[in-house]
Amino acid sequence: MTRTLKAYAEKSGMLDKIKFEIAGDDFREGLTAVISVKVHEPQFEGQTKTKLGNNEVAGSVDQAVGEMLQNYLEENPKDARKIVEKVILAATARHAARKAREMVQRKGELISTSLPGKLSDCSERDPAKCEIYLVEGDSAGGTAKQGRDRSFQAILPLRGKILNVEKAMMYKILENEEIKTIFTALGLSIGTEDDSKALNLDRLRYHKVIIMTDADVDGSHITTLLLTLFFRYMKELVENGYVYIATPPLYLVKKGNNQRYCWNETERDAAIKEFAGESGKESSVNVQRYKGLGEMNAEQLWETTMNPETRTLRKATIDSAAEADHIFSMLMGDDVPPRREFIEKNAKYAKIDV
Repeated sequence: MTRTLKAYAEKSGMLDKIKFEIAGDDFREGLTAVISVKVHEPQFEGQTKTKLGNNEVAGSVDQAVGEMLQNYLEENPKDARKIVEKVILAATARHAARKAREMVQRKGELISTSLPGKLSDCSERDPAKCEIYLVEGDSAGGTAKQGRDRSFQAILPLRGKILNVEKAMMYKILENEEIKTIFTALGLSIGTEDDSKALNLDRLRYHKVIIMTDADVDGSHITTLLLTLFFRYMKELVENGYVYIATPPLYLVKKGNNQRYCWNETERDAAIKEFAGESGKESSVNVQRYKGLGEMNAEQLWETTMNPETRTLRKATIDSAAEADHIFSMLMGDDVPPRREFIEKNAKYAKIDV
């Protein structure tokens, strides 16, 4: 099949301007086929029997498929052109990813001891005692830097929403500055989709990677984008229990010298009722809704979200890899109908914060 399609592409002249080699995987990228063949006395390779060992079958199938494919390409030039363009796109993406990866590796060798300029590192060097906060925005990042414990807490401010790696091609991911900054700060290197050994956890600089975003829709979106990045390209971090999500409070209820932080409406209402006392004058109770991390001062952020003795962290875990893969593909991928169906089914559980 590969030879037939390549021969057609060369004959049509579509490969004349391509200055790099197109590999067989470029032709097979995204291809799924089911072929039913009856073989007398089949022989399989290995104990798992996942590959047929009868050589004569491959020749017969290749000849039959090649002839039919050649006829189809000749009879359907528009479809043939789209197929060849798809192959060229796959080859271009693979070539660009390789160049970007080589640039990252060469740069890493030259400045392997340097860290991102916007990273405020901690003084502790034992990864098991260190934690890094991935913070939404420079404003909240500045507050976190002031409120943190410098001995073991590092702060990395992120500029808005990172690239959605579920939709992006590999070379785009490798070229993205925010993603490269995250990898560099963690002490890890960027690998490929099929290079499971690329993530060397021995070089991981923090054993707690904490996502800290605003408690709003944009903050939830940024958290989801980061979790997608970790699941697709740093799954070992999640599997080893290194990824956490910070839970800043939603409300501060105050009356006089009494104050209480609340993480949901139930806690808020209970605090209001308690502070109102026997008089029942809830209007005398002041309620502040935190729209973002930047609305808290350094002391408040430390007390509620960063102090290990008082904070609440949610650990990111993978109960089912297959289910997680399906959810990320559905919510973050290109296929719209499944995502629309999911939203329609779960819209009744959504809350609008005015």
